[in-house]
Amino acid sequence: MAVSDRGTAHDLTGPEGAPVVVLIHGLGLTRGSTWGEIAPMLARRYRVLSYDLPGHGESAPPDGPVTLTALGDHLIALMDGLGVAHAAMVGFSLGGMINRRCALDHPGRVRALAILNSPHDRGEDLQRSVEQSARAAGAGGPAAVIDAALARWFTEGFRRDHADRVAAVRDIVLANDPANYAAHRRVLAEGVRELIAPDPPITLPMLVMTCEHDSGSTPAMSHAIAAETQGAQSLVIPGLRHLGLIERPGLFAQPVRDFLDRALA
Repeated sequence: MAVSDRGTAHDLTGPEGAPVVVLIHGLGLTRGSTWGEIAPMLARRYRVLSYDLPGHGESAPPDGPVTLTALGDHLIALMDGLGVAHAAMVGFSLGGMINRRCALDHPGRVRALAILNSPHDRGEDLQRSVEQSARAAGAGGPAAVIDAALARWFTEGFRRDHADRVAAVRDIVLANDPANYAAHRRVLAEGVRELIAPDPPITLPMLVMTCEHDSGSTPAMSHAIAAETQGAQSLVIPGLRHLGLIERPGLFAQPVRDFLDRALA
């Protein structure tokens, strides 16, 4: 583990000189909790950069307002400090919004996008409801929503049979500073608006994945993201919910690696 000048905790693994792949986790999580099984597999072939979002895990709090643009710029600054000219970006949930924002704001720095369980056009009524819920949670932070969230994130069988792993995720989320969590949650709620039907559209190689029963990042949303980029691939993993990436990482690892092999060849 290393820490950048801005206090961003990160890992850089894999063969030097190989194409760089950046892994971006979601709200309330950490690089290790999200990519612990996937990063080593990708690092056999690629130079893998994983990091904790501002105020998450081992990273310092943000040094300014939390916006989707600021989170994208924060990643580019980390790449600059490490001498990474460009990278493929794999983003989960909020991370799948950050990598899209990077592709729009810094197109020369992004080679390919894998967008995992990330929200998109919710429709106006649901969008208003999500934004109101995010604002209402306020400084209550993750404690106010964690139990309902875990039920949405994991299948019932996984919660029953792997209670220790669910408890570990719960502890990671609850360790977040409430105000910082709330600020990032507002970006997750509101930032979708700036990613719908971008003009000009994203033209990079793109893989969009989600899970069949992900209520916040639905299959319809993933198909809609893919439909906005010519040649993009969309894939739905059956049976799982929002944290299928943690519950069954192998179902994500192979398609992501196959996509990167094609996109970075």
